[in-house]
Amino acid sequence: MDPQTYMDVATVVTKLKMYPYFDIAHYILMCIAVREDVLPQQQGQGSPSQPFSRKHPLSSWLSSMLICFAGSIVANFLLGEPVITPFKDHQSIITATAVWYLVNYSPFDLVYKLAKFLPFKLIICMLKETQRAHKVYHGVLVAAKLYPSSYLIVVIIGTIKGAGSGVMKNFDRLIRGIWIPGSNEILQPSFATKASLVASIVFLCERLNLIAVPHPLIYFGVVLFFVYFKISSVVLGIHDPFVPIENLFCAIFMGGMWDALRRAASKEPAKEDENKDPRNDVIKPKDEKKKD
Repeated sequence: MDPQTYMDVATVVTKLKMYPYFDIAHYILMCIAVREDVLPQQQGQGSPSQPFSRKHPLSSWLSSMLICFAGSIVANFLLGEPVITPFKDHQSIITATAVWYLVNYSPFDLVYKLAKFLPFKLIICMLKETQRAHKVYHGVLVAAKLYPSSYLIVVIIGTIKGAGSGVMKNFDRLIRGIWIPGSNEILQPSFATKASLVASIVFLCERLNLIAVPHPLIYFGVVLFFVYFKISSVVLGIHDPFVPIENLFCAIFMGGMWDALRRAASKEPAKEDENKDPRNDVIKPKDEKKKD
């Protein structure tokens, strides 16, 4: 691709408006995540025939809204702003509610099945990942204006803006009567959280003039990063490409290599008695000894 053409495309992507198409894609995936997160719990209770949204529509709706606006809610909480602020946008609430209704109550479950159909799912995921990059960037901007010299806060807010649903998951499950304290983003961070963290650091480095590249190219590069790995996850099943890097880092810097050496050195050599055939240790009777 011609560099000027690439630059023009990157500029167009930078100026994209998220509402309505990108936001709708985000709402679809979040409502599906809430719907599918209930199924294991229902099967454990022995009532998989009746969906959770049929039995508890209010809980299903509130849970879906919290996940749809999780990034803004958690970021506002950390920044000392009203956590209910995201719900003042009636247009977004009505759109998210319409998506929730269609995902859970459409005739013949048509909307849910279409969203799970691979070609449609790929398009929805691409729109969602583009929106994720937009959220991370604007989270970094907001935090940098409030705390210009606090780089850690800037990175945290950018990460939460991009992957707030994972942070909100435990509270969201609690509303639906599910309590799994051993599963959260601190103990088991998802790829979305890790990727948002990397994107936040990239945008922070851009603000600090550590990356001498035009902003549209950096933004477009982050979008391509999100989209590429999401498509790889859906099509190829590569859910977390950071795992090999994490394993290598932990082995070198987190004591993994030294623990392996200690375990190898502390192994006791096998005793000779354990290697003997037990049949050779049978005590012969006196008559047989005399014959020998």
